[in-house]
Amino acid sequence: MKTVAIIGAGITGVTTAYALVQRGFQVTLLDRHRYPGMETSFANGGQLSASNAEVWNHRSTIFKGLKWMLKSDAPLLFNPRPSWHKLSWFAEFIANIPHYERNTVATARLAIAAREHLYQWAAHEGIDFDHKREGILHIYRDRVGFDNAGKVSRMLAEGGLPRRAVTPEEMRAIEPTLNGDYYGGYFTESDSTGDIHRFTNGLAAAAQRLGVRVYTDAAVLKVKADARGVHIDMLREGVPGSLDVDAVVVCAGVASRDIAASLGDRVNIYPVKGYSITVHLNDKASQAAAPNVSLLDDQTKLVTSRLGVDRFRVAGTAEFNGINRDIRADRIKPLVDWVNQLFPGVNTRTVTPWAGLRPMMPDMMPRVGKGRLPTVFYNTGHGHLGWTLSAATAEIIAETISKS
Repeated sequence: MKTVAIIGAGITGVTTAYALVQRGFQVTLLDRHRYPGMETSFANGGQLSASNAEVWNHRSTIFKGLKWMLKSDAPLLFNPRPSWHKLSWFAEFIANIPHYERNTVATARLAIAAREHLYQWAAHEGIDFDHKREGILHIYRDRVGFDNAGKVSRMLAEGGLPRRAVTPEEMRAIEPTLNGDYYGGYFTESDSTGDIHRFTNGLAAAAQRLGVRVYTDAAVLKVKADARGVHIDMLREGVPGSLDVDAVVVCAGVASRDIAASLGDRVNIYPVKGYSITVHLNDKASQAAAPNVSLLDDQTKLVTSRLGVDRFRVAGTAEFNGINRDIRADRIKPLVDWVNQLFPGVNTRTVTPWAGLRPMMPDMMPRVGKGRLPTVFYNTGHGHLGWTLSAATAEIIAETISKS
């Protein structure tokens, strides 16, 4: 195989293109948007968080989802309207509860491997993405949450990730701007944060310099594949066109499921909507009052990142509502209220809301590998950890294609 097309120019597609061109492949990267990273890779929480490797396949997730079903501001929101896709996904989600510990350990290992590649690529290509290596602090308001975190820490340690318990006094020493009463926390010094959109575009530009053809405003209409190669029909800038290559890698986020089905593969991705706000720190007082250390609030399931001097990102929540990108005011308000409560010195007058669809597999593990046909490959389904895992899965799929 010499020529490879990649469908999707989000973080997984761009990292895959970079890993393949480094191995000497002729790569074409396709995306329906005008620029890379315009969907789920646009405004996520910003965390490169091996410490958030715990998969969601746990009985407590089911109980919390049922409890929160009728609360519009709940961290987890489930639209009860049935569909075969939703039912099949949840059936597989429940079936994977016995693999909770195994998959959490595996995800931690993958996240640790990923960040080393990502750091090296950014340094080598000179990509400025507001990278902040200040660690991630998980905060807990009660003993139950703190004790559960201790159990998760043991799994993370098995995966090679050290993190330490900290007292409320130590938490305030780590992040002095944090307001409120807490039982305790866990601090992962090796984790970091950054602007996923800036990184994705910076790496896409680097890949182009190395010879990757980036076709944006290119809507893929149909993909046909057999053992000899792949034919792709598309609309590029509104003009019909086609592309013939030796192989294709599907990195198309929530669209991956339909593309896979057309190629004879089952990739049971469900779109789980998440929200974020970017608080614009337009005055010195707000800049001083916003945290520099990244946080994960276990009770509200919100994460934060400080992006440069004048931006503060808060993201989270999970909404099971199909392909729906609407930005709901009742889902944004809890994020703004959270900032007001925990960081009262931050002015939230200027806030940019965003919503994106996380491509989630039922076992919370990305689909990385070959399809039914020898010319079809997948690197998709990373869920809420696409930013964290992408560099490692890109290396895995590139190496798989090199050996095919």
